[in-house]
Amino acid sequence: MRPVLQVSPSARILIAGQAPGSKVHATGIPFDDASGDRLRNWMGIDRDVFYDAEQVAILPMGFCYPGKGKSGDLPPLPICAETWRDKLLAMMPDIKLTLVIGQYALAWHLPEREKTLTETVRNWSSYDDSLMPLPHPSPRNNIWLAKNRWFESEVLPTLKQRVRSALM
Repeated sequence: MRPVLQVSPSARILIAGQAPGSKVHATGIPFDDASGDRLRNWMGIDRDVFYDAEQVAILPMGFCYPGKGKSGDLPPLPICAETWRDKLLAMMPDIKLTLVIGQYALAWHLPEREKTLTETVRNWSSYDDSLMPLPHPSPRNNIWLAKNRWFESEVLPTLKQRVRSALM
C-alpha cells in the first residue's frame, strides 16, 4: 500500500477528496492527474501553492488506491477514515476552508446534506463559509458539468474568492 496524503499543522485549506486513482497511486502525488489540473483551475492556484503542505492539506477519505470496479474506481476503504481522519484533522487547527469533493467526503463532512450530490452542490451557499461542497473534478464528470452550467458561473467565482481569503 502507498498512502497518498498531504498534511501540515499550518495548512489553511483542506481538500477532502475520495481516494487516489491509479495514476496518483503510481506517482504518490495527490491530484497528479487531469482531476488535479481541473481542481487547481477551479481554485485559482498553481501547483506550487497546491503542493505546499503549509498552505493546502489533502486528506482523502481513503489514502490508497481502492482498485477498479465495474464503472470506475471502487469506493475508498473505510478503514482509513475510521482510523485516521479525526486524528489528522485535530492536528490541523488552522483550516479556514474545506473543499468537500464527491459523495464519500460529503457523507463524512456533511451528514445533513441534501439527497444528491447535485442538490448539495447546488445549495452550496446554505453551508458555512468555511465549507464548499464540490463535484469531483474528474474528466468523467464532464457530462455533469455540461448539464450544470450554473456551477461554473455561480460556484467557481466564490470558490476562488474563498481560497484567496483562506490563504491570506
